[in-house]
Order: sequence, then structure tokens, then C-alpha cells
Amino acid sequence: MRLVILDDYDEASHWAAKYVRNRILEFNPGPDKYFTLGLPTGGTPEGMYRKLIEFHKEGGLSFQYVKTFNMDEYVGLPRDHPESYHSFMWNKFFKHIDILPENAHILDGNAEDLDKECERYEEEIKQAGGVELFIGGIGPDGHIAFNEPGSSLVSRTRIKSLAHDTIIANARFFDGDISKVPTSALTVGVGTVMDAREVMIIITGAHKAFALYKAVEEGVSHMWTVSAFQQHPKAIFICDEDATLELRVKTVKYFKGLMEVHDKLVQSSHEQSAKRQKLK
Repeated sequence: MRLVILDDYDEASHWAAKYVRNRILEFNPGPDKYFTLGLPTGGTPEGMYRKLIEFHKEGGLSFQYVKTFNMDEYVGLPRDHPESYHSFMWNKFFKHIDILPENAHILDGNAEDLDKECERYEEEIKQAGGVELFIGGIGPDGHIAFNEPGSSLVSRTRIKSLAHDTIIANARFFDGDISKVPTSALTVGVGTVMDAREVMIIITGAHKAFALYKAVEEGVSHMWTVSAFQQHPKAIFICDEDATLELRVKTVKYFKGLMEVHDKLVQSSHEQSAKRQKLK
């Protein structure tokens, strides 16, 4: 597990966007080789999406050969409702890039048979060859997607009742009216995300500091579902300084030290690459 600590939300968002861009470019996707991304919604990833849109408009990044699978969707909320995750993704990201609509996959919370919809989604991920990079955010209680505290750490895509704290937190998107917030959702499972070849979790703000502490410094627990990624072979947590407030000083120093070493190695690699280009 790797922890990347940046100064603030904007830096964390920029770093995350660059990481996604570099992973796509290194993969070199094409018509017979799609790069598959798992994507979150909510306030946390918005800065990253804005940066990815910038990279695309600057001409340095295409999503033509990228497939995406979103983490979740509310049950019973019309697809065109301004707070549906369909609306969020198209308004905040998809309509600003060159992704093909048929390659942007989002769960259907209005499907006639919700269980079959969840099974279909798992099969679509499988048919796409699995997810290369699954990106997520977390709630203050450490939930990933809608895998609330107490969720199975080997769970698959399913219907999930939302915790009261999550409903309260999401009320801000529904004019502050708790009664308007859906009480259930379709969500990928912890096991679904764990199957990805790489997982990147973005955690920002002091209100998520205790969740980051639980994710990094304490053991794996189904009461803090984000902690499951301690056991992923390639997991990276990106956070800002505010989110580290509950971490031990030596933990912060340790991961910042690793970042310095990593940055020097990357810089050295870039310099050597530039020298080779000059020799050519």
C-alpha cells in the first residue's frame, strides 16, 4: 500500500488526474485493447475530473478507447434526475471528453429486476477483461462506494440499504431535505473493487481523517470497509494534509519520505529518457 500526501485538495486532485492520465498513456489503448476505469461520484473526485477534462482539451489525452464502470447508482431515482449518478457523470465528466456513450457503464437503479441488473453488471466487467484502475472516494465512516459499515469484504455488486449517516450526508444534494434522499442503492461490492488490478482511493478533508487513520494504521475490518485495501497488491491512497490529522507523526514522515525517494527516481528516469532521445 502506498500513501501519497499532498498539501491541499487541489494538489491531491491534480496528482490523481496526472496518475490516471499516465496510466492510460502507458497502457496505450487501441481498438483491440481498451483501458478499463472504475469511477466514483461525489464531491471528492470532481477536482480530478476537471483536470482530466483539461488534459483532454489540451490534446494530451483521449478516452476513445477507454471503458468505464461506475461504482453505484441510487435505486428509484429517475435517470435524468439532477442528482442521479447518471446525470452527475455526464454533466461533470463524460460530455466533456471523447468517450463513446456505449463504453460508459453505470448501474440502472430503475431496472425491472435489480438482482439481475447487478449480475449483468458483474458480467459486463468480466467481459471487459476486468478493471485496470478502480478509483474511489470514501465517506467519513470509511465506506467505499455504498459498502456501508458491516458490509462483507468479499461482497459483489448488489442492492444495499443506506446507513442513516450516509443519508444525512447526502441530503445536501437534495436541498437539505432528508426525505428526498433515496434509502437504497445499487453498488459494486468490496470484492468487485478488490478484483481490479490497481485501486486508487482519494481521501481529503479533516472530516475524513479518522477514516484514513482506520484505513492505514489499524487492521482490516468490515466496520471500515476502506481498510480492505490494505490487502490489495497494488493500492494507492491519495490524501491532503487535513486528512492526515489523526495519523501518527511517524506514519506521515515515513510516507512523505517514500514520496521523496519515488520523486527522485521518477526525475532520474525522465532525465535518462531525455538523454537517450538526444543521442538518437
